[in-house]
Amino acid sequence: MRKIKYILKKLKTLRYKEFYNKAKEIARKINKSTFYILFDMARCAIKYGSGYMDYFEFEFYLLNSEERATYVTGKINSDIVGKYNKKEDFDKLNDKIKFNNLFKEFLGRDFIDLRSTSFKEFKEFINGKSKIVVKPLDLCGGKGVEVIEIDSSKLKNEYNILKIYNSIMKKEQFLVEDYIVQHESLSKLYSESVNSLRIVTFLDDKNKVHILNVILKIGNGGNVDNFSAGGMYTFVNDKGEVFVPAIDEKGTIFKKHPKSGVKIEGFKIPHYNKINSFVKELAQVVPSIRYVGWDVVITPTGVSVIEGNQFPGIFQVKSSISGIKKGDLPKYREYMDI
Repeated sequence: MRKIKYILKKLKTLRYKEFYNKAKEIARKINKSTFYILFDMARCAIKYGSGYMDYFEFEFYLLNSEERATYVTGKINSDIVGKYNKKEDFDKLNDKIKFNNLFKEFLGRDFIDLRSTSFKEFKEFINGKSKIVVKPLDLCGGKGVEVIEIDSSKLKNEYNILKIYNSIMKKEQFLVEDYIVQHESLSKLYSESVNSLRIVTFLDDKNKVHILNVILKIGNGGNVDNFSAGGMYTFVNDKGEVFVPAIDEKGTIFKKHPKSGVKIEGFKIPHYNKINSFVKELAQVVPSIRYVGWDVVITPTGVSVIEGNQFPGIFQVKSSISGIKKGDLPKYREYMDI
């Protein structure tokens, strides 16, 4: 019954044109009729709780029923959040100011809230900085995040500072942070964005933290690494090494980064030995939110947290680039009652 309710809810918000176009795209790819793909998508939605983007992204069209049953789908992910994450505490992660205050010792950067900061304090904050990052408080997916370069020669003129300040206030980018300097090797991979790790954790009934997945997100043509903003992602093994090529939202596979030419598969994450203990500390700060996707960045000296997502996206390795036809659901079930 819950699955039917979930499907009906999704049908109300379904973008039908995109749904149909995605079915056509898949049909061309595997030489099947669009009707067949639409029917199979509907069947998978009922049987596995998968949306059309699950069907596309996890390549259900290449999998048999037993293989499909091993994947975490949108419905399953939603159920996990509903069961293990206390809704009343969502704002502790959602509200970027609250998050920064709660996780201050893990940030590795200073910040100010322009809602409670004077213009004079803003001037003092940006003094001596070459870059700042400004963010709206309630958007996700990198929307509204902007890197502002500071020309120190112009800061002597208060009018120039006021222009920066007014622009930020107009866009309601109330969170102003120090720009994070990433590790040199990640900058060589792609220098225009901070390339972060998405680390999915689960806090079990015995207060033990389990790392479920580690994903490297890489920018491509923009100043953020988000998938929805043109970025790509790949997967990292427990030795800190990327083991498959990267992929973007359109399904394009990248063996090398198109901008830097750096090989992606085999790329080694610096300071990886520090990540395990770092995220396990993070996961215990708000124990009522037990299933979290953490965005962390590797700096020249260690690890810093960017944000925590109480509704983590689903990342699973595509069979076409790895040969792996098994999703993460069995791994999740080792620790969760789902």
